[in-house]
Amino acid sequence: MRGIQSQIVTALGGTPAFYSGVLGSQTAGLLTGELDERARLPVVVIDEAHLLGNPELESLRMLTNTEMDTGSHFAMLLVGQPTLRRRLKLAVLAALDQRISTRCTISGMGPADTNDYIRHHQKYAGRADPLFSDDVIAAIHQASRGCPRAINNLAVAALIATYAADKRIVDLNAAQLAITENSEKRPASPVTTTTSN
Repeated sequence: MRGIQSQIVTALGGTPAFYSGVLGSQTAGLLTGELDERARLPVVVIDEAHLLGNPELESLRMLTNTEMDTGSHFAMLLVGQPTLRRRLKLAVLAALDQRISTRCTISGMGPADTNDYIRHHQKYAGRADPLFSDDVIAAIHQASRGCPRAINNLAVAALIATYAADKRIVDLNAAQLAITENSEKRPASPVTTTTSN
């Protein structure tokens, strides 16, 4: 939590205090000042929030507690994997869960979107002619459940398998190799975005 507070203080032009208790007050004061004095609503974005422990999440909640729930001097976005949503339902985090005003879950892309996504990356890399066949894209889509990070991982692994086989076009065999290799890893999940104010 000290690192998060230090980043907020630094971003708002302050020098982080040495003692944690003072740093918490300093962080809250600078966030309040940004809205009250400059009429700008600060937005704090915590990416990979599912990796925070319960004490850190509770500290974030306390940071929003400046006016006893009558208002907030900043907006907070907690961005993370679906485990964040489940953890916020725990009784120990009930107070934070009650402060969340907006919840958004990004689902995986559909088959047409996956096709467009792969084709766009291919064009961006400078390849105009087809590199992935339609059946390969369908297999990648099914294995990735349409999650962009998983699509990227499978496409790159399929490209490596194609190169290793000294082929010019990614075929279903290379895609299946990539899928098998990546199935040993934890499957990617859609990102969950949670907003708290």
